Amino acid sequence: AFDQLHFVGLFEKRNILAGALTISQRKRLEIARALCTKPQLILLDEVMGGLNPSEVREILQLIEKMRKAGNTLFIIEHIMAAIMSLCDRILVLHHGQKIAQGTPQEVGSDPQVIKAYLGKEYVLAQNPRT
Repeated sequence: AFDQLHFVGLFEKRNILAGALTISQRKRLEIARALCTKPQLILLDEVMGGLNPSEVREILQLIEKMRKAGNTLFIIEHIMAAIMSLCDRILVLHHGQKIAQGTPQEVGSDPQVIKAYLGKEYVLAQNPRT
């Protein structure tokens, strides 16, 4: 367990009760708990929800570290910019129905995904000359 606390950056907080941790730290603690079981697949459900932009970047770095360590991740998330920068393959659901599946580039250019989640601002940011 100490190894996992080191991995998620919480070893120094090991003697603090979970209720006294920040939201970001509690999310890291939950990830550490999951890693202790040595799972074949880790489900992260809205792990970035409620975090400020700095904390989102920290969680993204942790997720990338998990990937590099060989963990397989299934991520449910509404922060699309984070998903687009992080994932190899994306499946997009809208109202429970699959509307797109593919690489971030494929999904990011899908008209249904743009309309439902990304918005025209995303397209303009990706193609500033458009």
